Amino acid sequence: MSITKLPTAVLLSGTRIFSRASSKFMLPRRQERQVFRSMVTAVLTGKEDRYNGITVDLADLSEKYNQSSFDKILKDSLQQWKESGKKAIWIRVPILQSGLIPIAAQQGFTFHHTRGDTVILCRWLKEESLNRIPCFASHQVGVAGFVLNEDKGHVLMVQDKIRVALWKFPGGLSDPGEDIADTAVREVREETGIETEFKSVLSFRQQHNHPNAFGNSDIYVICRLRPLTFDLSICEEEVAAAQWMSIYDLAYKENISALTTRLCRLAIYGLEEGFDKVDFIVDELPSVYKGTFYKLFHKRLPIIYNYSD
Repeated sequence: MSITKLPTAVLLSGTRIFSRASSKFMLPRRQERQVFRSMVTAVLTGKEDRYNGITVDLADLSEKYNQSSFDKILKDSLQQWKESGKKAIWIRVPILQSGLIPIAAQQGFTFHHTRGDTVILCRWLKEESLNRIPCFASHQVGVAGFVLNEDKGHVLMVQDKIRVALWKFPGGLSDPGEDIADTAVREVREETGIETEFKSVLSFRQQHNHPNAFGNSDIYVICRLRPLTFDLSICEEEVAAAQWMSIYDLAYKENISALTTRLCRLAIYGLEEGFDKVDFIVDELPSVYKGTFYKLFHKRLPIIYNYSD
């Protein structure tokens, strides 16, 4: 077995390995190569995920790298991550360190998405296999309130200032972390001043190549709301006009969108035959992820089937 001396005063994981005339520390040559590799090669600190990936957040690192030092440590890190069988690497880059992005790009990283003042880069390391890094969010979610006065058969309609040709239901994009029902109630209040109560989801629309979705597809959810107030107070920055209109007129009126006429016909069906035939109700159920819950939308389940184990 070949034996090699280690040099004097080298540091490995906080332990000093030394060689003096009076005390020599000896290792087999293969182990020596492994020790030297771990001693001289620094690796970016990151968090491992269940998919055998690593996420490095530059904002969390104590050392702030310039382009030269980042280039070296990233190369060394990629080498070790490859050798250890990691599949995907994610780097979160704060906007104030965006000068490091070209260095990462030269080493095979691409943009994945941005969030606030942070850019997330990614690289798939298993070059011999299909890249399984998922694309970022492919859809935006808009929500409208179908505010129905059941006694009069009237629904609340608005005209946007930027598009005054059509009457539409009040609504807008859902905020991150906001429930669909809460979005509908909030948007109606902000645009018309009307307070409402969520009753159900009537329908939703999926549209690809939406012109105002930054290349994403669009999910548009229409919620049935019960009005609690009736006096209009429009948001003058967004809304040109607001009005209560007959669903019976809108259901067959010309120069009204196909979505509006179809929803009004659904409302008529609900009024005449019962909304249990139309509505999607919402229920909160426990998630498989401990301590979290989700909202499930579905047609009403008869009591005889809604039993617990």
